[in-house]
Amino acid sequence: MAIKFQYNKTSLTELGKQLKMRQRALPTLQNKESALRLEVRKAKEDSERLIEQLEVALKQYDYLAALWNEFDPGLIAITDVDLYTKKVAGVKTPALGEIHYEIKPFNAFTQPAWFADGVAILKELSRLGIESEVYNEKARILDYQRKKTTQKVNLYEKVQIPGYQEAIRKIKRYMEDEENLSKASSKIVKNRHAQEEEEASSL
Repeated sequence: MAIKFQYNKTSLTELGKQLKMRQRALPTLQNKESALRLEVRKAKEDSERLIEQLEVALKQYDYLAALWNEFDPGLIAITDVDLYTKKVAGVKTPALGEIHYEIKPFNAFTQPAWFADGVAILKELSRLGIESEVYNEKARILDYQRKKTTQKVNLYEKVQIPGYQEAIRKIKRYMEDEENLSKASSKIVKNRHAQEEEEASSL
């Protein structure tokens, strides 16, 4: 990215401001990047932990496999999932609130006694699955923001800050050269003038 500038004091002042602004912002961006990196890892680990818990729970209820054929799947349904927004390292992420279930009434005398346990088991399994998905989405959002922050860090660090520094150097060098040329030319004019005066006085 080429930085546009003019060889004058106004341009030099403006470039100086832009450079300072980026140099001040860079440490904050670097901190945000490392915080996001950490949070992405945590969210991924949480999601994996919940999936493992779900697998363990499913194995734990393997002994009920034959009984599930008797269970009426229409007894329980998820009607709504409450999600709220939680800020993590300045990024809005989803967090799981309450899961709303609709449980159809069933007759405990005519239905098998374990139906109530079956409803509780399905509630637990669905919570683990949904929570894992929420953490997965959280990790995806945070990772996207981390990538954007990394791009900005690289842009500032590798492109813009060195670019502004180089432009400032060029303007300063140009202005110094201009000043030296101006001094040199005024010296030449002074010397020539003095020489002409000397010649005139000797006539």
